[in-house]
Amino acid sequence: MRSGVRTDPASWKDERHKRGLAAEQQAMRYLQSQGWVIAAHRFRVGHTEIDLVARRGHLVAFVEVKARRGTAFGSPLEAVTGPKRRELVKAARVWVDRCGRPSDVYRFDCIAIVDTKLEHLEDAFRPGWR
Repeated sequence: MRSGVRTDPASWKDERHKRGLAAEQQAMRYLQSQGWVIAAHRFRVGHTEIDLVARRGHLVAFVEVKARRGTAFGSPLEAVTGPKRRELVKAARVWVDRCGRPSDVYRFDCIAIVDTKLEHLEDAFRPGWR
């Protein structure tokens, strides 16, 4: 697995970016503890990015990770809106074309992290393909 982090996180000035990377790393550790293999981290297609692509056998999950310091602005899961879902689906199609296998089954998951508490929403939405 190749990480999609293109610059040294130590040089990042924006705390949100650092928090986002830490959340993705926490999500990766969680998924690996559940038997998933991380196939891609920050898979990019143009300006769109899939945070994690995880595989467990023939099941491939495209995982959006959202982190918040609290719930004052609602659940992090609420930030995965219709436009964001459409972007994820487009990027996922590219990943499937490049890396998918004929027997694979695909789904879209979300992982929300508030402070350090992680919530994994499996099969969070369905785009209507495969």
